[in-house]
Amino acid sequence: MSAFTRILRYAKPYRANVVFNVIFNLLAILFSLASIGLVIPVLGAIFNNTDPVLVAPIYSGDLVNFGKDWLAYEMGLRVAESGQGAALLFVCVIVIVAFFFKNLFRYLALFAITPLRNGITRDIRSDLHRKILQLPIGFFTEQRKGDIISRMTTDLKEVEWSILMTIELIFREPIMIISSLGILLYMSPQLTIFVFVLLPVVSLVVTRIGKSLKKSSAKAQSKMGELMSQTEENVGGLKVIKAFNAEPLKGGLFQNTIDHYFRLMNSVMRKSDMASPLSEFLGTMVMAVVIWYGGGLVMEDNGFTAEAFIAYLLFFYQIIPPAKSLSKASYHIQRGNASSERVLEILDAQNPIVDMPDAKFIKSFEKEISFENISFSYYPNDKDVRQVLQDVSLRVPKGKMVALVGQSGSGKTTLTSLVPRFYDTTNGSLKIDGTDVKELSIPSLRNLLGLVTQESILFNETVRYNIALGKPDASLEEVKAAAKIANAHEFIEGLENGYDTNIGDGGGKLSGGQKQRLSIARAVLKNPPILILDEATSALDTESEKLVQEALFKLMENRTSLVIAHRLSTIQNADEIIVMDNGKIAERGTHQSLLEANGIYKKLVEMQSFA
Repeated sequence: MSAFTRILRYAKPYRANVVFNVIFNLLAILFSLASIGLVIPVLGAIFNNTDPVLVAPIYSGDLVNFGKDWLAYEMGLRVAESGQGAALLFVCVIVIVAFFFKNLFRYLALFAITPLRNGITRDIRSDLHRKILQLPIGFFTEQRKGDIISRMTTDLKEVEWSILMTIELIFREPIMIISSLGILLYMSPQLTIFVFVLLPVVSLVVTRIGKSLKKSSAKAQSKMGELMSQTEENVGGLKVIKAFNAEPLKGGLFQNTIDHYFRLMNSVMRKSDMASPLSEFLGTMVMAVVIWYGGGLVMEDNGFTAEAFIAYLLFFYQIIPPAKSLSKASYHIQRGNASSERVLEILDAQNPIVDMPDAKFIKSFEKEISFENISFSYYPNDKDVRQVLQDVSLRVPKGKMVALVGQSGSGKTTLTSLVPRFYDTTNGSLKIDGTDVKELSIPSLRNLLGLVTQESILFNETVRYNIALGKPDASLEEVKAAAKIANAHEFIEGLENGYDTNIGDGGGKLSGGQKQRLSIARAVLKNPPILILDEATSALDTESEKLVQEALFKLMENRTSLVIAHRLSTIQNADEIIVMDNGKIAERGTHQSLLEANGIYKKLVEMQSFA
């Protein structure tokens, strides 16, 4: 199934709009063709001097001939009463009325189809955002953020303009072409069959160019994703770029990428711009052949009159604009198809971390968290890549504080990331109260957890919104209470609008310590039975660290806590300290017992004491 066909499946909820659009288009086409059919009596009224028809026609089942005879009769009455000028005026009034209704129904057709075009875009964007929120963390380690943003913006816009705008053409233009061909067959079967021989040749030329356009568009959209990725990285790392005088390096890389994109877009637009002139030339060529062949039929004097031939040409000309539109739509579809495929890659991405069909809903935490012979690799199918965790076994009883220490890259953060199922174990099992977390409902599992990361993750919203993220219905008093525990209330009150102050992108209006205290307040407000603290106090000054640490100790009373710490002074009172080294548990015990063991932990303590 092509990407375009799959995008069209989003039109199902808007079937009523499609029906109304088709009906109004049929009516618009009917009045359009009727107005052209009036050409024959107009020409007859101007050039013919035949006697007027004064006998009323009788309907015999042939609607077309009855319409012609009725018009001839009405004109005959006016010619007999007031002359040919009155008959001509009568026909002109009918033409005006026909064109009025044609354009009225044309507008109503567009009016009906608008919710379809906008609705499909809205629904795809909504599904994309929902899928991005559902996909596991591991998916985004393999993708560049800029490329994902490009798919949600640039590619989706291309889908909207290149494909969705052609939907209306697809529903209207074929009807116009088929109706016109039907009339042409009625007027001159011989000439129309001749036209049928020419049209496939034209279609073949258009199709070949359209396929070439799709390939170029796919490359251009991929390059745009790369451009957005570089832009996002450069803006985020501006301080480092400036500090290391890397502007020329980064500028050169960006210039190379944008030059490549420039060349690709030149190719895309040249092929796209070819659609209109090429289709016009081909249409003119076909028209010239039709005039040559049809003119011969008129000169043969076999009943095909000159005025009928002129009307035939006008009807035939009604095929050319919709054929050109369909030709152009074909180019747009090929171009948008490439973007559709990039969008559908995200929608089709498999999420391995999902609830089982019979997932259990866990309401409370009662006993322990147990890591049983756990191994983990970010690339489980690549045997040459070292496992991040190797055969790790660990019990964290309820109400206990277990600290994880070790060199960077030793697997501490990865181990704690398995608890909320940001990742699933490669081997072994992780259990809560004896039940493997893979058997638990993910929302209920994460309701038990509070998380404070080393990097403060805040949103471009108010202070209150960020603190209440895990408890949106929290009252202002509850938010303030959590902020006081996290030693954040005082600085929040000093902000321009207090708790209603917008903190900017990523909390950019706050200092590092302030951002971290908001993250802690967020965990405090949720008040979960299990806490995961990944260097929760790393960005605080000495005074704030002491106050927050005291608050966290109070919060951790009778709660289970997994604490990752580089500052070893903050975890001396932990019930158990786990020393990680190269993905394995190298040492374990209390602060005092590990010092007495004279191993890795003691060296770490001595290094920090020396520092």
